[in-house]
Amino acid sequence: MPLAVSALVVGCASVEDADRSASVPPTIVVTHSVLGSLVAEIVGAQADVDVFIPNGVDPHEWEPSAKDVEAMNGALLVVANGLGLEEGLEGVLSRAESPVFFAGAHVEVLESGDQHDTEHQHDVDDPHFWTDPITMIDVVEALRDELAGLGIDVAASAATVIGDLESLDADVASLLSEIPDTKRVLVTGHVSMTYFAARYGFEALGSIVPSLSTAAEASAANLAGLKRVIADEEVSVIFSEVGSPDDVVMALAAEAGVRVAILDTLTVPGGTYRSYLWALASQVRDALTA
Repeated sequence: MPLAVSALVVGCASVEDADRSASVPPTIVVTHSVLGSLVAEIVGAQADVDVFIPNGVDPHEWEPSAKDVEAMNGALLVVANGLGLEEGLEGVLSRAESPVFFAGAHVEVLESGDQHDTEHQHDVDDPHFWTDPITMIDVVEALRDELAGLGIDVAASAATVIGDLESLDADVASLLSEIPDTKRVLVTGHVSMTYFAARYGFEALGSIVPSLSTAAEASAANLAGLKRVIADEEVSVIFSEVGSPDDVVMALAAEAGVRVAILDTLTVPGGTYRSYLWALASQVRDALTA
């Protein structure tokens, strides 16, 4: 092949490769599904969103594969919860070749400590901020600015998402208004509903596993204290979640004479943040008004 023709072919191939590369949207990797649902709403068609931890799986215990690490290192951005939630990902995130956006660094963090845990009385930063839609507005605003620095303008879609979060907050508050003040107490599988309780006027009385992590274990002393609290406060239901020790939950419920209800703090049933929070609030409403 003559040199001029060869150069022309190579030049055409380079142009085609460039055009193909330009037409492929960048990838944003998100650690868990609740965050992923919100990120997908913000970026729309401007980026592909790849959620690592499967929907409904406990992020405290999930660990990445070599393929996951490779995908993370090739992403335009990695969006993580932070605040110790992704325990099995912390080392990988610290070594990531792509920039990492920690959502928890941009919110007003609440401290959680189970007041009825006789063994662990210290407060620690609570990573479960996604149960509060108003707190999530801070995440949206910070992510909007982060993406702008990476050349992706999501100002319009971020404004739409923020408006929907404000509307969702009002809708959820209306739904939960059906619960009498005397029943606005939460006993959960682990310490996971602090932000939800603070936003919507509940008292988080205690948890089966008195920890922010499901990797911790229930203790006899804590369960005895929790049983007394359930009786004193006339609690009618305890909530079991992903990672809750089912046998312990059922035994405590039987001893205390209360019902058990499921709380999906990590499952996004309809693919959107609105569907997630509405389902979570509905589970609380249904259990406490039954």
